[in-house]
Amino acid sequence: MLIGLVVACEAAFWVLLAAGLAVRYLLGMRRTSVALLLGEPVLELVLLAVTAVDLQRGARPSWEHGLAAVYLGYTVAYGRSTLRWLDGHAAHRLAGAPPPPRPPRYGMARARHEGRLWLRSLLGGAVACGLLQLAAWYVGSGSPAAEPLHGWQLTALRAVGIHGVIALTYLLWPKKAPAGAGSGPGSGSAGGLPRRP
Repeated sequence: MLIGLVVACEAAFWVLLAAGLAVRYLLGMRRTSVALLLGEPVLELVLLAVTAVDLQRGARPSWEHGLAAVYLGYTVAYGRSTLRWLDGHAAHRLAGAPPPPRPPRYGMARARHEGRLWLRSLLGGAVACGLLQLAAWYVGSGSPAAEPLHGWQLTALRAVGIHGVIALTYLLWPKKAPAGAGSGPGSGSAGGLPRRP
């Protein structure tokens, strides 16, 4: 049941997002679009509540519970930025707004960007691990029933660690702009303007 709910929440996230942006930019109904987009956090609360009730009713913790916690961590960390990114592109494509700026591509500006993304992953991992630990305490942290939850904690920590190593490479070995693109528009470096899509 939980895996189906995670899939349903993910599908509903994109349906609500598409509907909210379409209503905002195609129909000009800003308040209605806000109401639709406010349904996004409600989905996460529903998933959290169903997961808690499932455990309360005596369900043995499994990979589905771990997946639900990781999904919730991801949406807490990346949901708002994903919404902003898509809103910028929808405004550009549907309402004639200027194109949203692209992330920097070179130098320390790129390293800072990657570092900020890693901090989001760190937040998502912390939320997931926190939810998993609460569930483990609920079923008995030292019991065999909590082992799948602890396994998902390690998975979340590994993902954060791998992302951290990748982000660190941009700091240690910053990507250099091609010749002639270091300071002009579209270079994506600290001194240039972002590239157009």
